[in-house]
Amino acid sequence: MDSFLRKDHVAVKYHLKINASGKRQNCSCIFADSPVLDPLYIPKLKPHFKVQTILETMEQLIEPSGKEQALTYDIDSAARLILRTQKSNGEIPWSEGEKTDPWDHVEAAMGLSVGGHLAEARQAFLWMAHNQLDDGSWYASYRNGRPEDMTRDTNMSSYLAVGLFHYYLISGDTPFLRDMWDTMCAAIDFAIGFQASNGEIYWAKSPEGVVDPTALLTGSSSIFMSLRCALAIADCLGYEKTAWRQAKARLGHAIKHKPHLFNITKSRFSMDWFYPILCGAISGRDAQKRIAKHWKKYVIGGEGVRCVFDEPWVTLAESSELSLALSAIGNFNLSEIVFSWISEKQFDDGSYWCGHTCPDMTIWPEEKITWTNAVVLMAADALYQITPAGCLFSHQFWHTIENTLPSGAAGIRDHILSIDHLSKPHRVVNL
Repeated sequence: MDSFLRKDHVAVKYHLKINASGKRQNCSCIFADSPVLDPLYIPKLKPHFKVQTILETMEQLIEPSGKEQALTYDIDSAARLILRTQKSNGEIPWSEGEKTDPWDHVEAAMGLSVGGHLAEARQAFLWMAHNQLDDGSWYASYRNGRPEDMTRDTNMSSYLAVGLFHYYLISGDTPFLRDMWDTMCAAIDFAIGFQASNGEIYWAKSPEGVVDPTALLTGSSSIFMSLRCALAIADCLGYEKTAWRQAKARLGHAIKHKPHLFNITKSRFSMDWFYPILCGAISGRDAQKRIAKHWKKYVIGGEGVRCVFDEPWVTLAESSELSLALSAIGNFNLSEIVFSWISEKQFDDGSYWCGHTCPDMTIWPEEKITWTNAVVLMAADALYQITPAGCLFSHQFWHTIENTLPSGAAGIRDHILSIDHLSKPHRVVNL
């Protein structure tokens, strides 16, 4: 197999050194022992200041401590947790003895890919192929090999495309994309079959076969990313999928311009805040404004991101995804601040917590969750370019491959290999 995997990918632990001035290659880095960060209270800012100025000032509010600091993140231990939990048939449950759902199963497989365990990632994707239903979907959850929740979820079903494109960016394994093409096609067709006239996508069909005419902003944003990746795979393999392209355009327009189409009761979840940015449906200045507007609502400075704004529970998955969204829009400084808050919240075996309460720091739940560890790895990858898939959510990357590259695997592949920060990382990473 032709592989994009970089030579340093086998490293176990990365250790970032920050000098006493807080600078590293012209990039400031602020750490968790700093005061609470609140973008809605920016001293000395005048009303006419732009959002980008606000975001930049947020980074400048906290001064370095004057001593050398270090940020560590453990690739191997997080990947080993996923490996230990994966079953012999490729299935990856939430944790040992827990349920498996298709979305988090794919997310965990992506963590295996970042960790360099490509054979095991392929087994996870093949589990998806072997368990796909006739309509292209999967059940919402399985336990011990049997369906548990027989709801058929559009977001859970379509996310396979993101996992496969992520795997391809790392491996360059075009034959495996061909092997999985029919499975992915059926999954995407299932999802867009639930698209409403205004562009939103209904979230599910009940076990009784009734479509729930409710659209979820987080789920629809994830489907938008799935459509992006599915279209990129189609380009790699030389297929034109006009219906997918049209569905993506309509869905993106709904996410950006018609928020009233989506279930407002879910807005208490922080994912509704940053997922439209993470997927790229909202970008540029609009993305910057959205980050600044809701920062105080969802973020506990020095700790991370709340799962829901009205509960004092910080989760490492949401914190990592916010870091990913910030990296996606090119705000690596702020992304690194958020990542530093969670990078050492680990069990004795090096795997990462699921979450904790604030301010008492009670770890909850105590289970070691596969998909949480996977998204921590993905956030680190986006920041420090551990693999070529670190660009997966980058808005600049998608603008290039969707607007300027020729179709076909060679166009995307050549672009990935030519990205300067893959060969010359913008962060200094030492073992």
